[in-house]
Amino acid sequence: MNRSGHADLPLHYGQVPPWLAQRMSRLGGAILESIVVDYGKSEVLKRMSDPLWFQALGCVLGMDWHSSGITTSVMGALKKSINPISKELGIYICGGKGKFSKETPNELMRIANITGINGTELVRASKLSAKIDNTAIQDGFQLYLHSFIVSNEGEWAVVQQGMNDASGMARRYHWHSGQLTSFINEPHTSIYGHNQGMILNLVNKDSTLTQNGIMQIASEDVERMMPEVRKIIMPRHHDVRKEDVNLKRLGAILALAHEKETNNFEDLLLLEGLGPRALQSLTLVSEVIHGTPSRFSDPARFSFAHGGKDGHPFPVPTKIYDETISTLRQAVDKAKIGLTDKQEAIKSLHKMAERMEKDFVPNDNFNELIVKERTESYKYGGRTVFGKAKPPKKDVGRQLDLFNIG
Repeated sequence: MNRSGHADLPLHYGQVPPWLAQRMSRLGGAILESIVVDYGKSEVLKRMSDPLWFQALGCVLGMDWHSSGITTSVMGALKKSINPISKELGIYICGGKGKFSKETPNELMRIANITGINGTELVRASKLSAKIDNTAIQDGFQLYLHSFIVSNEGEWAVVQQGMNDASGMARRYHWHSGQLTSFINEPHTSIYGHNQGMILNLVNKDSTLTQNGIMQIASEDVERMMPEVRKIIMPRHHDVRKEDVNLKRLGAILALAHEKETNNFEDLLLLEGLGPRALQSLTLVSEVIHGTPSRFSDPARFSFAHGGKDGHPFPVPTKIYDETISTLRQAVDKAKIGLTDKQEAIKSLHKMAERMEKDFVPNDNFNELIVKERTESYKYGGRTVFGKAKPPKKDVGRQLDLFNIG
């Protein structure tokens, strides 16, 4: 199959603990609101259809960096935070996992009644996208999650995921109405999964005769929607390794946060109260909001914002997480009433990190960085599904010279 992106997502079971789920919802909602304020509703839908950006978002929210659980947890968190303000924001999230996916048509018709968009066509798009990924493409994955994101102007995106119990893997499928020219000829923006052999794909561009033999639908001779350029294979190992991360990019962010005084940068005066560790997290959040598609080729890097609930690469620093939410929330709320200084200051973090990268030479101290984060985790309210982080028997408190500026 021709794909715009693919990766393996190891199946992980279990639930997100309440202390993390609440924070994911608050930060995820603030990130999407910030994107709407700066770039508009269409940009949110476009990004939701980008598999690498979606994975980076899950990582920055503190989910297990490589697992299938990111899809379910992120969509659940976003639905909880976005739908109460949908009328104001102009974005609605329908569906979900299991029984909630079956409610998508009813939810779409209710939204149509409120907004005046064509509910019948939206329901058709929802059903066709699910039917194609579950039936027309017989790749061994059975759908168990279907999320439909729609704007009050009728533009939509679909994020849905299937599982293969035999292989212990999941596959995520992405759709976007802005790039859809046909439901039966290369419709996806991305299918997020690893090639596992021959499959039956009745929406492949070479399957016109088969399509006509099964159902009376006219084939369309159109070009593929997206070139096969975005690929990623998520490994099974739980720990984050240096080969999973672009060290040059990560190094620039750490140097910006830890080696430079915030007040050296005129653009950051409004963020002067943030400590180095909070600045590190906020810089990665800034990139999720403002970064270009090429910046998300190593989504594991974004787990260095708020760690992971399983303790990889380190426990979730709840105090830092809360500080990130508070800072971004204040910036979004002020931007809504025309006070954009703080919003621009957050955007400048991403820009400065990019500039710093150009002259950056990272040291080979990646493992030491993780040890340092874990050692100091207790200071920041570190938590995992196994409990709260505890101080080491002897707090070394040494300065880590992880990255150099060349």
